[in-house]
Amino acid sequence: MEHPPKYTADNLTTIQSFILQEARRHPNASGEFSWLLSAIALAGKVIAAKIRRVHLDPVLDIGGDNVHGEQQKPMDLVANEIIIRCLGDRTDLGLLGSEEEAEPVQLRSAEEGGKYSVLFDPLDGSANLGLGVGVGTIFSILRHEQALDAEAPHLQIGRKQVAAGYILYGPSTVLVLSTGRGVHMFSLDPAVGAFVLVRSDLKIPSGGKTYSLNEANADSFGSGWGDWLSGCRRTGWRSRYIGSMVADVHRTLLEGGVFAYPRTARHPEGKLRLMYEANPMAFLIEQAGGRGESGTGPILNIRPTHVHQRVPVILGDPVGVDQLLNTLRR
Repeated sequence: MEHPPKYTADNLTTIQSFILQEARRHPNASGEFSWLLSAIALAGKVIAAKIRRVHLDPVLDIGGDNVHGEQQKPMDLVANEIIIRCLGDRTDLGLLGSEEEAEPVQLRSAEEGGKYSVLFDPLDGSANLGLGVGVGTIFSILRHEQALDAEAPHLQIGRKQVAAGYILYGPSTVLVLSTGRGVHMFSLDPAVGAFVLVRSDLKIPSGGKTYSLNEANADSFGSGWGDWLSGCRRTGWRSRYIGSMVADVHRTLLEGGVFAYPRTARHPEGKLRLMYEANPMAFLIEQAGGRGESGTGPILNIRPTHVHQRVPVILGDPVGVDQLLNTLRR
């Protein structure tokens, strides 16, 4: 893992300059993709500012239920609106899909200039906001390929993602991004008002001994999971589970080990959504040298049938994921 030198006004790399440097690798780039990533970074800065005032602003004290029947926290709705406003006027954006919306919105066809589809979870882990626990935004970017399916050009396997990332809102605001050339981490510096590169070409440590899953559901995980958990305890693994996917996966990315959300009796298909949770996180983990599995194969190979499809999720370093899968296959 390469750490950039301690930055000063002379050598800092903002996310905007990083994106432009990446664009120079593509001589025919129009700049539209760079603007799209910049819009996501802008949305992250606005959401971070709102979260800092979540207990102070009475406007944030309303909510309802989303399309999944889950209670929407006030900031879910605010974050969703912020992202839509930041991205909606990008002329290269063909489709925008959110966890909070029943169906994706077709903004423009490929013939009208739509080149990309963006799918996102505006505020993962929002139930933890009142507890001061890290929450986050997850996003996935695909090419707007209407030749595949004019009605649902976003229904592509995860390997076709052109970029993915998340923004973690915690003690600091961190943006982790991959455009298919490694994983890079940026931290929002309030002094300059920009995301600044703090780690480049992140690699997940191999052989980590931290597992992250909701053990309260262990009795309904299915065959093999109990044996794996018992083996982890015998061999000195630590249990760390926050209940915010972004925070839990961020720790797994930095420390190694395994993050898992298996299928249960209550959620036989799995709980996490393929298109805007599992796919972008698996893309990042694989780009960092790890593995993203569903238990029956790589997450990124799953062919989606609808935008809110759920899947079981296993993410982590290759050693830990191999050990888990070998136990489940016995």
